[in-house]
Formats: sequence, C-alpha cells, structure tokens
Amino acid sequence: MDDNQTYAVWREKKLAHHARTIDQLIVQVTDPRRLTDAEHAAVLHCCQQNNMAIYASKTGDDPDKDIPKRLGEQFGLYQRDHNPGADEDAVTSICVQSDALHRGYIPYTNRAIAWHTDGYYNAPHRQVRAFILHCVQPANKGGENGLIDPENIYIRLRDRDPNLIRALMRQDAMSIPANVSDGRTLRPISIGPVLTWDANGKLHMRYTDRRRNVIWHNDPDTSAAVAALRETFDAVDTLPVLRSRLEPGWGVICNNVLHARERFDDDGSPRLLYRARYYNRIAGT
Repeated sequence: MDDNQTYAVWREKKLAHHARTIDQLIVQVTDPRRLTDAEHAAVLHCCQQNNMAIYASKTGDDPDKDIPKRLGEQFGLYQRDHNPGADEDAVTSICVQSDALHRGYIPYTNRAIAWHTDGYYNAPHRQVRAFILHCVQPANKGGENGLIDPENIYIRLRDRDPNLIRALMRQDAMSIPANVSDGRTLRPISIGPVLTWDANGKLHMRYTDRRRNVIWHNDPDTSAAVAALRETFDAVDTLPVLRSRLEPGWGVICNNVLHARERFDDDGSPRLLYRARYYNRIAGT
C-alpha cells in the first residue's frame, strides 16, 4: 500500500489491456475437454489480462459434466470446493430446485443475484480462487450475467482514497453469520477481509452486496469503505461491466471475478448451468 510507484506501473498496464467489450473476452473453441494449443493460449492470455475468459464451444447442450472438469484440469484447476449444494463430484448443477437441500438459496431460484464473489462465506483456508460456469441450457428469457474484474474495483477505490483499501483489508472487515437450521450449525460464522494479496502478489476479493445477514466491522473507516463500494456498484454505467447471456456450450473460466445475475424465466426451457469452484487460481495468471 505504501509503494505508489509500483502501483502506478501496475495500474497503467492493467487499464491499458483490460477488456472493454464482451467480445474481447470470447474465445472460440471446439471442445473444452480437449483444447488445442492455440485455444489454450488464447483463453490463458484473456485470463492473464482480465482474470476471466468466455469460451464459446461447439458442444451445445451436451450435459456431460466432464466438460467443466476437463477444462479446469488444463489450467491447473483440481482442488474443487465441495460446497453443500454441489453434487458428489463437487460440480454444482445450477437450476431451479425446491427440495429441502436447495430451498431458500437464491442461486437455485429464478431470482436476480446481486454482485458477489463465490464462496464469500467460506473459511479462510477454503477461499474460492477460481470457478468455471458452463452453460448447458440458458433460460427462455433473462438470466444474463454481469462480470467485473475485482482489480478494476481495487483501482477505483485506491484512486479515490487508499484508506478505503486499508479498511477492506482488515482481518475482521466482513463477517457472514453462521448458517443454522433446526438448531444445527451447517456452517460456522465466517470472518475475514474483503481484499487480500496472496503470496504471489495476486489480488483476492471476498464480497457480497447482500444487505442482510452481513456484519461489517463497526468503525468509521469500514463504514466509509462499504459506502464507497456500494456507490461504485450503483454507478454501474461508469464501471467496466461485461455482460453476457451464455449460450449452450459456452462458459466462463475466471479467477473468481465479481458477478451478478438478472432474473430469468425458464418456462418451457429449464435453465441448467454447471459450476465448479476451486481453491487455487488459474495456472499462469
């Protein structure tokens, strides 16, 4: 935080190369399970500059769950997060589900989802560093995803006031209350920072724009930082937000970027996406 010269160099490079349109993120591939050298290089290059890429493949509505798994392995992604809503292979089927296990969790409804990073409620040693979201069948109407590279949010806040970043790096900046059902604790309270740098100097963001069931550190600096974050998201037209409605066979591979989802209608065409979360970043980024 005190090295402004290095930050200025990094900032200039980042802003010069980040994608400004969704088309700059899209990489055409034949089969994500077996990328060619050129396809792999193109996806990796996009992730190196934007922390994400969208692959547009020819697999269509093939429901093979090996598609995201094999794709991830080609980028060093093996440590999948076995979250409660996931299937036995730790790949989650994201669709409308009303059974007891999924009831009450917004991703398994057709409702809109606010800006967040995946696994923001995970313990510090189980932070989600990357994820793949693969589309088998889009909704009949709606369901568009918004994507933001957290590094762009970092730049926006640091340029405004470095103390905003310092507040969000507090070890107790944001707490997610324990998940308790019928007197049983399904997940303990999760306490941690919003922004951290890992051992390799890579930025990690843990955030949810939920207004309920979130406990922020009670001090003026943190309150100002949260207000600045929300102002940034509210001024969405000024942000480098990349929006995409994934088609069958398309997907997102990323270093857990901020994302949101609009409400959708899947009457007559049930929406189905596969999601795989990982504890490590995309290799080479």
